[in-house]
Amino acid sequence: MEVHIKIDPKFYTKNPESSDLGKKIISNSIEMINELGFEGFTFKKLGVKIGSNESSIYRYFESKHALLIYLINWYWSWIEYKLVFATLNISSATDRLRNSIELLTQEIKKDNSFSFINEVLLSKIIISESSKAYHTKDIDLENEKGYYKTYKEVVKRVSDIVLEINPTFKYPKMLISTVIEGAHQQRYFSKHLPSLTDFEEGKNSIVKFYIDIVFKTII
Repeated sequence: MEVHIKIDPKFYTKNPESSDLGKKIISNSIEMINELGFEGFTFKKLGVKIGSNESSIYRYFESKHALLIYLINWYWSWIEYKLVFATLNISSATDRLRNSIELLTQEIKKDNSFSFINEVLLSKIIISESSKAYHTKDIDLENEKGYYKTYKEVVKRVSDIVLEINPTFKYPKMLISTVIEGAHQQRYFSKHLPSLTDFEEGKNSIVKFYIDIVFKTII
């Protein structure tokens, strides 16, 4: 059964999930941004690939920056959805935190619940390109508009579990956001700068490292 991830309408001009063209825009943009990088990706190139006018893409997104913001919000909404299921009906806060850290730091696998989104490629974009969305001059204005609300909600959800375990811990959000960003860096290093990491294929090194850090920090 296909699951629907609800995205706030402020992140698009026309809902891409409302048409086959919109879904083609999303799926092909993920492939192209992963292949070309965000700087090399353009709506003109996307239009050529999907066999549509560039203007038709602008009916869905006002700019490629807006498209990147949409993809980031879709990804973090999907992660939050997965966090809910990873912690559902688990009474032990320790087990819920361990499951959450594992989910946030593990290598992403394809989720067949979503036919037009390749989560594996999207996760690579989040790792290598998402900082370009908020390292801009407009970050404060975009933050006020709620552009990064889904990411912050993920951090808060896991931070709240940290406080269940240790209510006196002073830095729960700082800890969890560091885990997420650090795990992304380690994934990137493992592929491109392996001498900067202790990653070993097949040993779940990154997940184990961050679970170890979190529990040694808060307990």
